[in-house]
Amino acid sequence: MYYLPRYIAVEGPIGVGKTSLAKRLAESFNYDIVLEKPEDNPFLERFYRNPKQHALATQLFFLFQRSQQLQGLKQNDLFEPVRVADFLIEKDMLFAQQNLDPDEFQLYQTVYQHLTIDAPVPDLVIYLQAPTPVLLARIQKRGIAAEQAIEADYLERLNNAYTTFFHYYDRSPLLIVNCSDLDLVGRDDDYEQLVNQIKSGLRGVHYFNPKPTLL
Repeated sequence: MYYLPRYIAVEGPIGVGKTSLAKRLAESFNYDIVLEKPEDNPFLERFYRNPKQHALATQLFFLFQRSQQLQGLKQNDLFEPVRVADFLIEKDMLFAQQNLDPDEFQLYQTVYQHLTIDAPVPDLVIYLQAPTPVLLARIQKRGIAAEQAIEADYLERLNNAYTTFFHYYDRSPLLIVNCSDLDLVGRDDDYEQLVNQIKSGLRGVHYFNPKPTLL
């Protein structure tokens, strides 16, 4: 006997592997999947090249995009779907705090409060974490052109902001995964250990830090 959350959100900083894990979980559980679409944001590449000039437009585009996706999920609740997403809407505020000046942030907060009132709450949040050098190496390896301009200092600030955010997060059961040495997509044993944790009916905060499986 095991328990499967009906709505799982996978989160973590850029390069940690949240989209890849979300796709694998959706395939394993036969869940619908809701993915961020950074490639649709026309401001993102410009933001990485010139953050101050393009931060507000980048953040507002993502906010509108994600809120529309989550409103679609809420409208479908009558059909009791099961799904996995590779984002939490609350993380938009985290990015905004890092990237916007005070006046821009005040404007952003006003828009955010109007758009996210009815966002559905996940039954489980999986927070993937890794040190900044690991994130940078993964970003460079996957070779997405827009991401190659990401600076180490920015990624370090973002990584620290995620740590602080999830230290206080209590809206859903939370599984914190140290994936510095894990390969949750390429190594089946690593992945199965995580799936067993998910099926165990988690409540509160749990930490997943197993020894990686050796090939």
